[in-house]
Amino acid sequence: MTPASGGVPRPAPLWSAAGLAAGPLVALGFARFAYALVLPAMVRQLGWSLATAGAMNTANGLGYLLGALAAAPLGRRWGLGRVFLVSMGVTVVAVLGTGATSSTLLLAVGRLVSGVGGGVVFVVGGGLVAQASETDAPRRAGLLLGTYFGGAGGGIVVSAWLVPQILATWAPGLAWRVAWEALGVVGVVALAVAVPAVRRLAPLARAPEPRAGEPRGRTPLKMLRPLLVAYGAYGLGYIVYMTFVVALLEHHGAGSREITWFWTTLGATAALSGFLWGGVLGRAPGGRGVAAALLVVLAGTVMPLWSSAAIWALLSALLFGSAFLAVVAAVTSVARRNLPAEGWTAALGALTVMFGVGQSIGPVAAGLLAPTAAGIQSGLLVSALVLALAAAIAWTQRDAGPTGPRPVDRASDPLFEKG
Repeated sequence: MTPASGGVPRPAPLWSAAGLAAGPLVALGFARFAYALVLPAMVRQLGWSLATAGAMNTANGLGYLLGALAAAPLGRRWGLGRVFLVSMGVTVVAVLGTGATSSTLLLAVGRLVSGVGGGVVFVVGGGLVAQASETDAPRRAGLLLGTYFGGAGGGIVVSAWLVPQILATWAPGLAWRVAWEALGVVGVVALAVAVPAVRRLAPLARAPEPRAGEPRGRTPLKMLRPLLVAYGAYGLGYIVYMTFVVALLEHHGAGSREITWFWTTLGATAALSGFLWGGVLGRAPGGRGVAAALLVVLAGTVMPLWSSAAIWALLSALLFGSAFLAVVAAVTSVARRNLPAEGWTAALGALTVMFGVGQSIGPVAAGLLAPTAAGIQSGLLVSALVLALAAAIAWTQRDAGPTGPRPVDRASDPLFEKG
């Protein structure tokens, strides 16, 4: 990062976090969430059973877990910037490859690879933004983190308008393939957008190293135990909603146009959540910011249970969309505030693993319920209870006291660009 007068680095500009948000746009908005939109056409054309369709998402979730585990070691070995761009490129190639074959085995491999790449992108990018905002005021740091994670919301919006149009226009046998190829092409553009942001924040540099006398490769995660448990429970609770809410809306009579607008509203509010929550996440002590965001997600989850009227679906999308990525930013903010800088990426990796475990369990547990409207409602109710538990646990998270982590000398930190 170019230093300002006096040798003090300038704060990371908002555009850098926005450019880096192209990573979650591809890793989550396309590689994960867009699957729900393309899946019905794939099931019809490929003759899949629902078990096979679910196994494809299990492969993606497993890959995401593997990517989260590998992110910190890869960042230390090759540098956060280089790992981010390579992993994003791998994810884009996997998305493109999904439309290039009808082999169930190859499609499963593609889902696995896109999950690995996406997990690395998500964790390493979060580490980059956390490092870049290390000396910023808490409010601004929260805004940068929220802007980065909000990129997934942008991916939801793009896929909400791109995929249904393709599925309705192209011949059935080609439509699902063209949809994946189109998402991959947009992913290439997103990768190009991310490059200058990475160059600004971490030009192919190594992650920060511990100072002399400090243990290497060890992150004091014990102080984040409540956060780890709460984040795992959140992964279980949120994914049930994201998996089944569209099916519930369709049962209530919503057509494709209503579903498109529902998905667009959810994605748009998610993309803007950084601006909505930046100040709250910066000021809230301990896990209270996480708990607040979880309660808003909870409110959005129960809205469809109150009534089948369209207004409740819209309110659900607004509330859920405004907070479900803010939870991720809030969790990262707590880790950033309580751990030394060289432990941030590893901590985010551990948190993402817990999230991924919960996210893998959620659909399986909900799938045990009958595939009826009553069964879906029961699943959402269980999801709401899990989210309430997660909020209660997050509230117990406390910040480290005055003996907490020391600040990092940015002027000597190899993560930042010099000159």
